[in-house]
Amino acid sequence: MQSRHRVFAEDQLLAQLQGEDDHFDNVPDSLVLLIFNKLADARSLGRCSAVSKRFNALVPLVDDACLRIDRVISTDGADADDALGVSGGGATRQQRGVFSGLLKTVLQAVLRPFVHCDAGVRSAGHGGGKHAPHHSPAQVLKNFSSIRNLRMELPVSDVGTEDGILLKWKAVFGSTLQTCVILGGTKLDHAAPHAAAPPAAAAAAAPAAAEHDAASQSQQQGDGSIPESFYTNGGLKLRVVWTISSLIAAATRHYLLREIVKEHPTLERVELTDAHGQGTLCMDRPQLKEFTDKPLAAAAAANRTQVPACNMKLRYAPMLELSDGTRIQGATLVVIKPVGETGGIGGGRKELDDFVAGAFDGPFREAVAMLSKRRTYLLEMNGF
Repeated sequence: MQSRHRVFAEDQLLAQLQGEDDHFDNVPDSLVLLIFNKLADARSLGRCSAVSKRFNALVPLVDDACLRIDRVISTDGADADDALGVSGGGATRQQRGVFSGLLKTVLQAVLRPFVHCDAGVRSAGHGGGKHAPHHSPAQVLKNFSSIRNLRMELPVSDVGTEDGILLKWKAVFGSTLQTCVILGGTKLDHAAPHAAAPPAAAAAAAPAAAEHDAASQSQQQGDGSIPESFYTNGGLKLRVVWTISSLIAAATRHYLLREIVKEHPTLERVELTDAHGQGTLCMDRPQLKEFTDKPLAAAAAANRTQVPACNMKLRYAPMLELSDGTRIQGATLVVIKPVGETGGIGGGRKELDDFVAGAFDGPFREAVAMLSKRRTYLLEMNGF
């Protein structure tokens, strides 16, 4: 049994604690918001909002938010066909067979990460199993009323590539595509010493070796021209597939943002990237305003924005050796802008050049600078 003096001391201490103010309540709201902006992660902020009434009132006022999407629903080949209307009429069976094979390969890799928006509905429809229902990005961000800078991250890259192949892209959209830059390479080697490739990788490395060997004479001449073999050994076809895949990925991401942009008029910048850093879609204040003011042109039978007819500038180098020892075989830089646009972003040539020069970080920025000095080849592409 506790002594009378101990019980009295505990009662006194409890009274003192109850009478003291919570020192955290003395922290200004502006400082708490600064902490929340540094935190940024939307799910963590959602948990913070459940701590107290004060936090619940402050969390929706954050300026910066980052949302990592952790669930995807894959699509099958039939859906990929429908996305571009490959199975529709108007073409012969033989023509459909030729194009559908290529488009299936591209679309099955590209469209796989983008059907997460109905995940919550599908999970709820399965009768409430062990897994909790998932919510769409728009639902997660619904209570954030003052977001200015939003970054979203997909769990996987959009375009599937073999190991050792380099493919990175960055695109700017308004109501439609404004500019896209693509950096690719048939073989990326970070290691200084040359190691023997395993049998599985030998087949993937064959196009890179063929390009390098066939282009050695042209490289020694120093004229920067693309060798004739580039057009005959599948090199150009591979770059076309990279370009189409990247544009479809960017257009699909753009379409996913329509509801979020509509519900958050305070947005000043949006980035939609992936965990692997393969591609990034960017929209700043002018693009967001255009996206809100102009109607969105959706592609027929596909959950993506229609890509307009474009001009492309292609630059190619059989081999790039960067200052940190990184080597890129079959290095290719493609800069894309819609037909009729004089400069791309904002219509200015310098602005476009600055965007291309700073599109990628690390050694890839150096690769872009080196490729920008190569001879330029012009191509055109119809809208799709």
